[in-house]
Amino acid sequence: MKAIEITQYGGPEVLKPTERPRPELKPGEVLIKVAASGVNRPDMLQRVGQYPVPPGASDLPGLEVAGEIVEGALDGADNRWGLKLGSRVCALVQGGGYAEYCAAPLAQVLPVPQGLSDVEAASLPETFFTVWSNVFDRARLGETEAGEKETLLVQGGTSGIGVTAIQLAVALGHRVFATAGSDEKARACEALGAERGINYKTEDFVAVTKELTQDRGVDVVLDMVGGDYLPREVQALAFDGRIAIIALLGGSKATLDMGALLRRRLTVTGSTLRPRSVAFKAAIAQNLHEKVWPLFEAGKIRPVIYQTFPAEQADKAHALMETSTHVGKIVLTW
Repeated sequence: MKAIEITQYGGPEVLKPTERPRPELKPGEVLIKVAASGVNRPDMLQRVGQYPVPPGASDLPGLEVAGEIVEGALDGADNRWGLKLGSRVCALVQGGGYAEYCAAPLAQVLPVPQGLSDVEAASLPETFFTVWSNVFDRARLGETEAGEKETLLVQGGTSGIGVTAIQLAVALGHRVFATAGSDEKARACEALGAERGINYKTEDFVAVTKELTQDRGVDVVLDMVGGDYLPREVQALAFDGRIAIIALLGGSKATLDMGALLRRRLTVTGSTLRPRSVAFKAAIAQNLHEKVWPLFEAGKIRPVIYQTFPAEQADKAHALMETSTHVGKIVLTW
């Protein structure tokens, strides 16, 4: 099969087309003939040597794919949606997504939502699994004690994660604010449903969110930045607020006011999804199928595709992602 490999750690140019054997299936896995592969920031981190491959996973980059099932046992308990050979699916994988064929645990495979293309479907698993796990499971975005829907601040609202978090939280009835690096991107966040897009280069997200919440603060922050954003996010939180950290684009060290955490009952949590167990990801898949996939079919949320590239131009896709000019997802096609 054709694949894209990381020939050495470095810039986008180290991504090269190659020929590899088709994956050999492990128990519980199916083989997907890949039509499209999502591009994500962890792929870039792996390319530069900052995101280790979990033991037993493919060394090829790529954490999400869409295509059709061509091989594998489908008669077990993990086949919760009645999938068959030839079924159009998308899947979250630990690696190997930049290839014509990809092995995926059946428990992490979902049917393509009705009406979506393969390119659109390939943009879903990494961001929706991540957002559900961190915003709704870990940070417990829900209702206040008064029974009102809680508020969410999304850092990096035009990233793949950002557009997913905005749309999903809004579709479930929450007020959402989002930061972005330009006025144009701030308006793009609002077009996706955010009540207010905040240009972090010219505005103070703490002051803006405090004003919009009558000085109460937000209930949950989805943070991809870390670094010096963390103490400011603490200031932006309401009592009992939670911060979910999923990336450290601004650095891994921060100064934290522990007194504020104590006085205001705050929670700071973080997680990475890739090394988690199949059983953990299967539970997320169940929630997505039950609670999120119907939102696609009802037209309440939609994939946001910024640009597609032929798979052999994966280097150009990574170069584009490094510019941070995109709004939404970048996808490779096979």
